[in-house]
Amino acid sequence: MERPTVVSGGTTTIPIASVANGLPGRYATALYDLAADQWQLDAVLDQAAALSRLIGGSAEFRTLLTDRTLDVAEATRALNAVLDAQGFGPIIRNFAGVVARNRRLSRLAEILDALAAIAAARRGETVAEVVSAHPLTDLQRIQLRSRLAEAGYSKVNIQERVDAALLGGLVVRVGARLYDTSLRSRLTRLHHAMKGAA
Repeated sequence: MERPTVVSGGTTTIPIASVANGLPGRYATALYDLAADQWQLDAVLDQAAALSRLIGGSAEFRTLLTDRTLDVAEATRALNAVLDAQGFGPIIRNFAGVVARNRRLSRLAEILDALAAIAAARRGETVAEVVSAHPLTDLQRIQLRSRLAEAGYSKVNIQERVDAALLGGLVVRVGARLYDTSLRSRLTRLHHAMKGAA
């Protein structure tokens, strides 16, 4: 089956290469193609999104992924134990094992983000990266989608990440546009304004 090289998304055409570049893009493209070849694309994309949420929501898991003192065999065993316990399928487990053996576990979250971006581009969707201090509620997701639709982003794939350092609010990136309503940014602006007034 031939793979598309560009995606038409409404009024713009997005080259797949623009979302699939660099190391994360190469790994993500390989996973996307493997899942498509095995007719498991929807299941793999759902599991990849769940794995991305797991990474974002578990400090212990992130530590496992970024701990360079673990040898490859230890890291792979620990990763497999987590993925098995969480019920991930064989494609995701095998792929994560390859990432671990290639010493790229610290880049796994980036790879999963690239996979979501590739899938969104091939569906003609826009990716909105949303970082919040706490996991979004269903109501917040609905409100966010409504605001994005008002801004002209009707077909949007929201990628969520939690960063407690934001203190509150959201940081939303859609393409090159950044909307930052985080409490941390407000405090920084206030600090600079107070320094300027002194």
